[in-house]
Amino acid sequence: MADNTVTPNESNETAAAAATPKPHAPSPAAFAKTSHTAATPATTASGNADAALKNEEQFGRVSDDGTVFVKDGEGEREVGQYPNATKQEALALYARRYLDLKAKLDLFANRLKSNSIKPREIDETVATLKQEVAEPAVVGDLAALRAQFADLQKAAETRKAQIAEHRKKAMAKAVAERTAIVEQAEALASNLSDNTNWRSTADKFRALFDQWQEHQRSSVRIDKADADALWKRFSTSRTAFNQARRKWAQARDNERAQARSVKEAIIAEANELKDSTAWAETSRKFNDLMARWKQAGRAGRNEDDALWAKFREAADTFFNARQADRDQTHSAETENLAKKEELLKKAEALLPVTTEAQAKQARQALAGIQEEWDQIGYVPRDDMHRIESRLDAVDKQIKAVEDAAWKQTDPEADARKSSFGEQLKAQLAELDEQIAKTTDAKKKAKLEAEKATKEQWLNAIQ
Repeated sequence: MADNTVTPNESNETAAAAATPKPHAPSPAAFAKTSHTAATPATTASGNADAALKNEEQFGRVSDDGTVFVKDGEGEREVGQYPNATKQEALALYARRYLDLKAKLDLFANRLKSNSIKPREIDETVATLKQEVAEPAVVGDLAALRAQFADLQKAAETRKAQIAEHRKKAMAKAVAERTAIVEQAEALASNLSDNTNWRSTADKFRALFDQWQEHQRSSVRIDKADADALWKRFSTSRTAFNQARRKWAQARDNERAQARSVKEAIIAEANELKDSTAWAETSRKFNDLMARWKQAGRAGRNEDDALWAKFREAADTFFNARQADRDQTHSAETENLAKKEELLKKAEALLPVTTEAQAKQARQALAGIQEEWDQIGYVPRDDMHRIESRLDAVDKQIKAVEDAAWKQTDPEADARKSSFGEQLKAQLAELDEQIAKTTDAKKKAKLEAEKATKEQWLNAIQ
């Protein structure tokens, strides 16, 4: 048995300490954070000290040599020695130690109500208190003390079950919350396509990862197996996205490089054409270059802007030169139009003509006008038909008089007219015979229609 002999000096110090007994935590690990609650059981012990000391003789005795005994079950047990002191002082010392031990039990009972207590702390404290109440070196009601400890053991198991159930629910909630994060990541990964907004999707994955880390910090720690399985799913989705984005980026870079190469070739062709004066042909070629440019794709915003500036510079060089040429041509054509309108006035002044002599004289004058007309050159396209038609009208009126005069003096024309008339008369006689012999109404109607037509011809040439 441990040496529980108390010396006079120790007696004085212990007695002074017992006046305001302080409860001791069952273990440093268990009560490291509960020092602020120690005053409560200490006050209880102090309040019960007088009552306990009055009944100390019920639970123990002191022999003449200062040995202190406590009643334990049916017998008694030596708990220490306090020589050179009165029996009352010796019993009072060990009674206060009893109160200190009971204060530990009371303190643990309060601690069990705390939301911060952990199962490990409960097990460690119960184990410590179990050793301390097994054969304590105190004087007091050991049966009541052990009954209180037995109740505490049951309360401790109940509290552990509550903590376990709470942890189970908290873990289930944490797993569900983390699973929701994983499912969002999987949904993003499963919907990747050529139309995916990669920057926006990357931001969403980054936000989900931040949620994951925050959840790890703020929620209950879940089982390693569940945590590893969920992380594997999340990591797989994120890896799938990163691989798809890298593949897309590589394809985009290849497309941009190809587009840049095509556009650089187009720019080279444009630079070869920009000084050409074959306006129509080169305009078609520039239109073809523009169509190829649109089909080439994009080379990246900054590069596209720079390439387009080079192409536009070459195109502007050509089209500005063409426009300058057009402006110059238009000015010349406008002057030509004024000259031809003056000639038209002269040509139209030749009319009217009614006789062959007038027509001959007008024809000679018109020939000179037409020769000068051809030497003037082009006029604006919008005016070309108008003035050409007016000149043609003068020519036609003169020609009409010439043709009429020619027909009147042409012997061959008279002969042809007489021969044609004779042929018509013979055909009409033949048609009369056929009509007389025909009984078929439809055939007769057809023959009569043919006869009427030829009679009109005959009348026209007579």
